[in-house]
Amino acid sequence: MSDTYRTVAGRASAAFEVRGSEFLGHVAPVETVEAAESFVAEVEVEHADATHNVPAYRVRADPFREYATDDGEPSGSAGKPALNVLQGEEIENIACVVTRYYGGTHLGYGGLVRAYSRAVSEALDAAGALTERPHTRLSITAEYDDSGSVRGIIESTGVGFEADYGERVTFDVRVPSEERDELCDRLRSATGGRVGIE
Repeated sequence: MSDTYRTVAGRASAAFEVRGSEFLGHVAPVETVEAAESFVAEVEVEHADATHNVPAYRVRADPFREYATDDGEPSGSAGKPALNVLQGEEIENIACVVTRYYGGTHLGYGGLVRAYSRAVSEALDAAGALTERPHTRLSITAEYDDSGSVRGIIESTGVGFEADYGERVTFDVRVPSEERDELCDRLRSATGGRVGIE
């Protein structure tokens, strides 16, 4: 896998009608298969009254994971077209669900393929794409005496983090994978090895 990849900038959805059937495309950035399946489940609950909720996702895991299902639509008419759009756009770490409310008119195999593809395409357009680097999550714990130095180093790298001030201070950090080792070395050096890193 390459060091950078394209994903969506955030969650988005798009809706349109085809001969009475309403289609809603939903997309979300995800970092794990579990997060992708959680998003799919969330949409299924939100649209439990829909005729179909067709999921597809592509996740940078080891091994790389791709998944799609037709959720009751004719075989190959829904999930595969949705996944094909993600593959064609070379979008990764993404989950999508296309919700369909049946409108009483059969669309035929080709009509379904076009509608499901369009729903994903329009949701992707609404979300916008960005180039991302692989990230690693770290849990960094420090005593209060060291927490100021640790926080200063984390802030100086410009990475996203959350701090929890309990018995000790815990920083939940999301750092580009290629910068992980350098950050860990700086933290250990600044605290004389007292910092905990998982």
